[in-house]
Amino acid sequence: MIAQRLVPLGYQQIGTLTGATGLTVPSGATLAIISAEGTAVRWRDDGVAPTAAIGVPMAITDSPLQYSGTLAALKFIEQTASAKLNVAYYRVAG
Repeated sequence: MIAQRLVPLGYQQIGTLTGATGLTVPSGATLAIISAEGTAVRWRDDGVAPTAAIGVPMAITDSPLQYSGTLAALKFIEQTASAKLNVAYYRVAG
């Protein structure tokens, strides 16, 4: 559970992940909560595009990913057809 107070900044669903896909990050967002739907995905945040076989795997049964690094650097790809991502964006209130 997140201990800080979060200010919601938006939601995004990405329904096409056939190629490496980045997020559309709202201005001011410093944290994203990301869940996979349909099938598993892979992700990378090191500037290299993931592939269906290379990257950090995220199964649909995993807990949502709480990511607070450089959101614009995140890229996702489906491992098999029909994956979706659900992303909620936040700013940590000071």
